[in-house]
Amino acid sequence: MTPSAHEIIGENRPGRWLVTCDHATNHVPEWVNGGDLGLPAADMGRHIAFDPGAAGLTLALAAELNGPALLTNFSRLVIDPNRGEDDPTLLMRLYDGTIIPANRHAGQAELDERLERLYRPYHEDYARMAARADTVICAIHTFTPQLRGRPPRPWHVGILYSHRDSRLARPLIDRLRAEEDLCIGDNEPYLGHLPGDSIDKHALAHGRPNVLIELRNDLIETAQQQADWAARLAPLLNETLKGTGL
Repeated sequence: MTPSAHEIIGENRPGRWLVTCDHATNHVPEWVNGGDLGLPAADMGRHIAFDPGAAGLTLALAAELNGPALLTNFSRLVIDPNRGEDDPTLLMRLYDGTIIPANRHAGQAELDERLERLYRPYHEDYARMAARADTVICAIHTFTPQLRGRPPRPWHVGILYSHRDSRLARPLIDRLRAEEDLCIGDNEPYLGHLPGDSIDKHALAHGRPNVLIELRNDLIETAQQQADWAARLAPLLNETLKGTGL
């Protein structure tokens, strides 16, 4: 049986939060170059292939919030669901100094197949699940403590948002900064959102409250750390949402 392009957990939970994970796994489907992108296991275990720790945090956080979780089942190096279909980084040929051999000469036919079998089914279910009138989207990502040749990143958590809608993100940043042991990034270590990305497509375009959380991946290496962070973040998310009146 061909594995699904994505996984839905707790679809019938009543909570308002839809917790998503665009980069949940480093899995490469067998029909993509025999299930091998030509990279060594060490590179496939790095952040270039997925967001380490993000899947476990997503599942734990969704359970804490009593809402559904939506997770991809393919590596971002196969095709990146957090990019618009016309984004040149949709299919990466070079990432953080590493050439992706199976993508290097991939043509339009290969891209189209990955779109049809992975990217579009994921976004179709994303759209369906986000359509509930009171949905609030919380996208979970993680970031590496240090990119090659770059200085260490000091943030524990980064909150990303678009200037088009900071209704939830800005109050959440303020609330997290009240936690004295945390260093919080305001659109760090990345800036906002890209046109056509997941939040743009499913939240901004529909006026849905949203926030994207980036957690430093060395803080959630174990299932216990993931559970602990979920237990810490869930009440802060609920408290912040209530305070906004959204």
